[in-house]
Amino acid sequence: MDFIIELLDTHGPLTGRVLLEKTKMDEFSLWKICNSSEKIITITIGRRYLRLDKHVKGYARLSPSIIREFYDYTIIGTAKTFSEMSTKAELLHQEIVKISKNKLELAREVIKKICESHKDSQTIKNRACFIMAGDVAYSMAHLEPRPETSTGELVKGSDLDIVVVTQDLSDSIIQSLDLAIYDQKNYLLKNPSYKEEIDYVIKDMAKVHEQLKFDCFESMVAAKILDEGIFLYGNLDIFQKVKQLLFEQRIPDKIADLEEMAFDNRNNAINFLLKYEGTLSDEDNMQLFYTKEEKEEFF
Repeated sequence: MDFIIELLDTHGPLTGRVLLEKTKMDEFSLWKICNSSEKIITITIGRRYLRLDKHVKGYARLSPSIIREFYDYTIIGTAKTFSEMSTKAELLHQEIVKISKNKLELAREVIKKICESHKDSQTIKNRACFIMAGDVAYSMAHLEPRPETSTGELVKGSDLDIVVVTQDLSDSIIQSLDLAIYDQKNYLLKNPSYKEEIDYVIKDMAKVHEQLKFDCFESMVAAKILDEGIFLYGNLDIFQKVKQLLFEQRIPDKIADLEEMAFDNRNNAINFLLKYEGTLSDEDNMQLFYTKEEKEEFF
């Protein structure tokens, strides 16, 4: 532990990612030391928010995960470097907000291009609403390279999670819109200048009504995504109608209850892991620290 403190005193406050690179320790041991030593100070920026996970009892867990939060959103220092920590934390926060804003602007630019070049452009603008969800909606996006699910190609951090809600839009237009978005998805994924992943779904208002029943895991995920979503492009009235439906079905309250459960789960997980003397080879313990996807992503 002394060499970690010496390193922090020498180099000043560092993110978990940089400290991990410099110490070459395993991530779990380093996290435990930084969160249990009285000589090490941590500042975590950003916010925590609900993520639904089938592998967790009650489905409620927090995002970012413990390791993602440590890796990308935590500044680590000592009493000697404490005066620098707030400044560094604020700069990190500004960087994450900027990354999120850039990803939001890219998504809006891509969707606008798709819609304006479509032969039924005005119909789509009148009868469809494009909603941005995920990390970007929370201004918590990151650029850490990770493998895209279907191809394994590395992409730049957080997805561009887009939900398209349609109202009285013909099947033929929906199909052509779907194809246009899919083409742009492939372009952004394969173009070295971007390496961004669009993750999208198209649904009509009838489907939205059905999913707001909140009666199964898939329905809960869909409702949660609509609840967190922010307006991206298209018909604002449809967006507001979706938000009104969410309110009428008490989805924000249900999400808040699950989020409270997720915070309790996080606190319990942290307390357990700080006392745990073994490794994370056990899957149940690993799930407390990071998801299976993140395990491949980080290490």
